[in-house]
Amino acid sequence: MKLRIGLIGLGDLWQTRYRPALRMLDDRFDVRAVYSTISKLAESTAAEFQADPIDGYRSLVYRCDIDAVLILKQCWLGWLPALAACQAGKAVYWAAGLDFDPHRQNAVLRAIEQSGVSFMAELPRRFAPATLRLKELIATRLGPPRLIRVHRQSISDRTPCDAGPSACRTDDSELVELVDWCRYVVGKTPHCVTSVCEVNTFQSLMLQYDCSPAQGVIAEIATDGTLPSRWKEAASFRSPAAMKIQCENGVAFIDLPSSLVWFDDAGRHVESLETESPVGERMLRQFHRSVTSLVRDLGGLVDAYEAAAVVQAARQSHETGQRVLLPAQRPATQ
Repeated sequence: MKLRIGLIGLGDLWQTRYRPALRMLDDRFDVRAVYSTISKLAESTAAEFQADPIDGYRSLVYRCDIDAVLILKQCWLGWLPALAACQAGKAVYWAAGLDFDPHRQNAVLRAIEQSGVSFMAELPRRFAPATLRLKELIATRLGPPRLIRVHRQSISDRTPCDAGPSACRTDDSELVELVDWCRYVVGKTPHCVTSVCEVNTFQSLMLQYDCSPAQGVIAEIATDGTLPSRWKEAASFRSPAAMKIQCENGVAFIDLPSSLVWFDDAGRHVESLETESPVGERMLRQFHRSVTSLVRDLGGLVDAYEAAAVVQAARQSHETGQRVLLPAQRPATQ
């Protein structure tokens, strides 16, 4: 089945992720309409895909020749395009960021659930070839995870955290995705969270996945903000692996999207997965499958909400100086 889609917002990753993926999957997606706050960009993209440039997102989602919408850029409109699409009965691919308040915006989640449409929140680290291969190794060679360390280099002028709670409320989309990434790799929900921040330099978010010392898993997400933005090139020079994971039978190092080095009793194993399908193509294939399937899946959206709740609890931990217990949640979507 070929889905007739509309694009809302194009964003920084349009040229490198979504445009190549839509070109490769032209047997599954037919771009019919494009809306962007930058009219020239909408017109050029529409001309390339032989689609119609549209003046407003509501006009786009209510077109009768649109089955689904791809919302690819975060902007001042927030959830409005997604909610309008749900009201119009159109499936939604959400790539406009995960920086939201899971409690104050819980009504959005309920509205999406009640609409009955397919809704996929973009979680690219899950679909990276190195992550999928790591999951295979955990099941077959490395065994259950025991200790995870995720490295995040901050090169923005914004500090990763500040002394006041309002300073921590910057765009947390990446941090939410990292929390979800750890949860996806472990396959369980965290039991508690602890956050430690040093002004202008360092933030450490510690997730504990089980109360039992024998079965417990600990994940640390460390944000290094010591480099000023004018030294952007230095950020990628000899930086630690994006994820280091110590398992029962070995250890693995991941650099996204496709580099994986792992060690077991037999020694070192180096895997380059660059011939695998790109992340954008994998995610759009999954979206097509979820829309055309008879089984509705909102797992990714619910997982994103729960990861955002963990990040919010981490802010509470930083403000109070105490570990915060997390409510029981579903197992991570596999």
